[in-house]
Amino acid sequence: MASKQREIQLQEAINNQSLWEEMLQNKGLTVIDVYQAWCGPCKAMQTLFRKLKNELNEDEILHFAVAEADSIVTLQPFRDKCEPVFLFSVNGKIVAKIKGANAPLVSQKIITLINEERKIAAGEMVRPQYHEIMFVDSDSEDAGEASYESVDQLYSIAIIKPNAVTARKVQEIKEKIIDAEFVIEAEDKKLLTEEQVRYFYSRITDQPDFEDFVSFMTSGLSYILVVSQGKEKWPSWDESESNSETESKEPWDDHEKTAKSSGMKLKRESFQEYLERQQISQFCDVEENISNTKFIDVFIPDFKKIKGIKLEKILALLRPALFNERKEDVLNIIQDEGFKILMQRQIVLSEEEAKTLCMEYENKDYFGNLIENMTSSPSLVLVLVRENGLAHWKQLIGPSTVEEAKEYLPDRVGLKSGEEEPSFK
Repeated sequence: MASKQREIQLQEAINNQSLWEEMLQNKGLTVIDVYQAWCGPCKAMQTLFRKLKNELNEDEILHFAVAEADSIVTLQPFRDKCEPVFLFSVNGKIVAKIKGANAPLVSQKIITLINEERKIAAGEMVRPQYHEIMFVDSDSEDAGEASYESVDQLYSIAIIKPNAVTARKVQEIKEKIIDAEFVIEAEDKKLLTEEQVRYFYSRITDQPDFEDFVSFMTSGLSYILVVSQGKEKWPSWDESESNSETESKEPWDDHEKTAKSSGMKLKRESFQEYLERQQISQFCDVEENISNTKFIDVFIPDFKKIKGIKLEKILALLRPALFNERKEDVLNIIQDEGFKILMQRQIVLSEEEAKTLCMEYENKDYFGNLIENMTSSPSLVLVLVRENGLAHWKQLIGPSTVEEAKEYLPDRVGLKSGEEEPSFK
């Protein structure tokens, strides 16, 4: 009985339109769990709410409520939905909505809004002009700016610091991020303004050396990465038929090796945890679980446009002769054609791997020489990304046969004078 009373005290029960209107008179933030009568409120989140209530200790400006969609006219669009929905009301205006029992995202939203209320009360900031969320049927919701937040829209921003950029650590950091199957959604190299630094590091402004830190962060170029968890695994070297029995089959760190050897499925780390384990967190700072693209726009203004472009990742291989003789020329051409090189690695192909990769040439007279060449020294494997990447790559490398290449594209980069086959795939 005592436990039930504590739940009632934690979350105000709203089961009619009159109580809904009364609840909107609350001062500060009210977090509303919208539920269906047949399934009840989301009990999984109550522990989090109680924890935040105790830790934040803001009874005057932090309130929690449960609202039955079936009994409240305003909540009609949420009826007959099995997924939990959490609404965030600030002084009677619904300013945010999160679908799903995503504890980290809900927690971050509560803490952010409460911190804003504290700063407003202290005269440290002006109240933001929130865009009130309009309730529409969730099956036909528009994709308006920051009006809908879900697990699929979570990003992290990493700022690689000026000293790490100067020390040429950027490529190493990016490779480790990609290897862990995080996805770099956007990136930019820029000199941060003082306003951007203060915005990103607002949580540490009270530290005594903060002004010196601002000076450091604006003293040279930084590298901005927008990173997501990613849903699909990167193609493995086995899947791409460019696998090496030496370097490429080995896990990149002991953590992965232990999991593979035991058959254990790894629990997904947070982005910050991964950087710390890789001992590269000292080179970059991270803001995780960002769902509001306005935060990202401060650093990469065209992020939404970038996300709207159909980007494709491909694997490419530079054969030994081309890699040894014209590597820089080829990489420059690839980048000039709009590809971004996400990762590159040298591998030495085994004879079996080379034969599999060059199967289309097995009936040619030069097949034996080709295999010997392919296994004689390292090749370069590239992970590339570009809008419509695969189609553009095929267009870049030209015809697949020597005869066609000689007739139509004699100066194609993949076919040098005297060669019998293209030098990269």
